[in-house]
Amino acid sequence: MLNRVILMGRLVSDPELKTTTSGISVTSFRIAVDRSYVKAGAERQADFFDIVAWRNTAEFVCRNFGKGSLIAVDGQLQSRQYQAKDGTNRTVVEVVADNVSFTGERREQAMYSQPRESYSQIPTPAPSYSNGSVDDFQEMPLDDDLPF
Repeated sequence: MLNRVILMGRLVSDPELKTTTSGISVTSFRIAVDRSYVKAGAERQADFFDIVAWRNTAEFVCRNFGKGSLIAVDGQLQSRQYQAKDGTNRTVVEVVADNVSFTGERREQAMYSQPRESYSQIPTPAPSYSNGSVDDFQEMPLDDDLPF
C-alpha cells in the first residue's frame, strides 16, 4: 500500500504550538494550494488542506513559519471520525506531516524566521557590488598559465 502526500502552499494563519498531556508537541494548521488550471476570465481557485505536525516537526513549523509563508509538506493522508457536541458523527481528513520545508524567496524565508513580533518588518537586503566603484576592484593580470 502507498499513502504519500506532497503539497506546497501558503499558511492561512499562524500555527500555534500545543502540548499533549504526555508532553508531546503538536500543531495543526491549514494551507491554501493554488490550482494550476485557470478558466479564461476567471480567478484562480485554491484548495485548502488541514495539516497536523508532531514533535520536532511541530516545533520547527511554529518557530519558522507564519501566516502567508510558503511551505512544502510531505506526509500521509489520515482520516478519523469523532462525535461532535451536538451528537452528529463527523469525519476529518488531514495530512500528518513527516517533513516540512522552506520554499519561496530567501527574503520571505528570512522574514518568517524572525521572532513573531517582527514579521511585519521586512529585512533589508545584503549589500551588493552594484553600488561600488571601479576603484573597489583590482585588475587581474592576463596569464595563459591558468591553474586549472
